[in-house]
Parts: sequence; structure tokens; C-alpha cells
Amino acid sequence: MSDTEISTKVTPALHPDNIKEIDGYDEDTAPYLGQVATAFSEAYEGIKAVWHAKEKGATNPTWNEAQAMIHTDDFAQKKLTRITKHFDSAMANLNKGIEAMEQQLASPIQHSGSSAIAAEIRAHVKTLSTEDRHKFLDEAQKAGDHTTLSAVLAAPGYLSGVSETERQVRTRLYHEASSPAVAKKLKAMKAARSMIEERAGLVFTQIEKAVGAPAHKVKALREAKSQAEAAFILKDAL
Repeated sequence: MSDTEISTKVTPALHPDNIKEIDGYDEDTAPYLGQVATAFSEAYEGIKAVWHAKEKGATNPTWNEAQAMIHTDDFAQKKLTRITKHFDSAMANLNKGIEAMEQQLASPIQHSGSSAIAAEIRAHVKTLSTEDRHKFLDEAQKAGDHTTLSAVLAAPGYLSGVSETERQVRTRLYHEASSPAVAKKLKAMKAARSMIEERAGLVFTQIEKAVGAPAHKVKALREAKSQAEAAFILKDAL
């Protein structure tokens, strides 16, 4: 568990410990999700802080309810700015990392072994029926037969009878099997990105709930306050 204390006033969906429930999260992938955990921690603690500010504001004898709400909203907007910056930064870095890993897993395969043998393998695969060809390549993938897979996947599909779509899919599977650590990190990072996309928006409603009023009501209070204060401004006589 993290050091973030649970609050009944904040939705559990924003607690940073949710990161640990991501499929693929472990000590290897944790460092790649650290900024995401920090963003959720900032959100959770920030909302808690707004609730605390609201409670303290209510005890100020010089403020009425409207004044307390305006001051709470001032504090809440500062927290919201900080929270959204953390989420934006985490999302930007996730996208950058995911793009790099996607490119790595989709990169062309280099030939392995004799070119003559590779040509024979492709010729053999081309003679197979579609069903037998799928079975043959599936078994090669399962066995980790890099010679066979590289012979077929490193060359244009028409040389082995494999469609371009299938070649791209199998190339991805080849790289994932060859680089399991990269595949695991990519999976965890994609899940973390989805978590931000699904939950970050909750911050706005949670902040509004902590302040105690929707944005339009707070805006109306601010305008009324400004108009009232304007009456006390001394203007130079002509």
C-alpha cells in the first residue's frame, strides 16, 4: 500500500494504489508507471486538501458562507491546476514511451542464417494450404524457431504466400516473444494510459463536490462580491 491515507470523501477510483492492480504491474514495470502513480496521488491528496480547506473556512468567524466558498474555490483552482499538469505530463510521457516501444515491436525482422535455406523455407511455406501454413507458422512461433520465422517474415509476403496483414501480425508476435520485457512494459503502460483516460475526469466533479457548489454558482458569487465592493471605491471628483 502507498502512504496515501484513505478518505471517505474522495472516490476510491483516484487512489494511487489502483496502479498496483494494473495487469502487468510488478517491480520491473513499476518505474515506468511512477509518474502515473504520482499524478493520482496529487489528485487524491489535492481533493482531500480542498475538503480540509472548506472545513477550516467554515470556522472563520469573519467569513459568511459565500465568502468561505469563494476562498475555498480559490484554493481548489490552484490545486486543480497542479493536478491537471501532473496528469498531462504523465500522459505525454506515456504516449512517448508507448510509441517508442510500438515501433520497436513493429520493426522489420533481419534475416537469420543462410539465405539459401531461407529461400527454401519460403518456397516450402508457399506450397502449403492456408490452413497448413497457419499451423506451420504457429508451431514455429511456439517453438521459438527463429530461422523459420525470420525466413518468412523478413521477406515480402508474396515470396511465401503470406498476406501482408498476417506478416505484420506475426512480426509483432515474433518481437514480443523475443523481447518479453518490452512487451510487458508496453502492456502495463497502455493500461496505465487507459486508467488516466477513464478516471482523470473525475477530478473535476470531485473538486466541485469538495467546494460545495457548481462553478456557475461560485462565479455568480464572485460577480456579486465584485459589484458590492465597487460601491465602496472612491472616485475622483471632476
